[in-house]
Amino acid sequence: MITAKVGDKVRVHYTATLADGTELDSSRDREPLELRVGDGVMLPDFEDAVVGMFAGERKTIVIPCESAYGEHDAAMDLTVSRDALPEHFELAVGTVLRAQGPEGETATFTVTAIEGETVMIDGNHPLAGHDLRFELELVEIA
Repeated sequence: MITAKVGDKVRVHYTATLADGTELDSSRDREPLELRVGDGVMLPDFEDAVVGMFAGERKTIVIPCESAYGEHDAAMDLTVSRDALPEHFELAVGTVLRAQGPEGETATFTVTAIEGETVMIDGNHPLAGHDLRFELELVEIA
């Protein structure tokens, strides 16, 4: 039986959920994800899980937050004055802000609270601190 190895082009159906069952994404209602194993398109643990699978095989994996998007870093929770942000922004909890750093790098922040003229923002990836569960089905090894 042929199994997937690093360098193979594969097609994979997946469903990604959080520990509480909240669905993050799924390919079930669309074409399977196509990737070359080892190219780093997906999280390393996702790609590692595909290695050794055969077409038609299904498995479930859990990727701990440390191997996914990291632990939530409280140092990335910031409080800023409303007047430090551009006037035209309509702020609401969940609004995503992008800022450019001094060397051209882009940072993304999510508004977590607004209290009067104070805005709390979080610079962590939205999935930081979460273990990710993936249900995988290897559809094809090309």
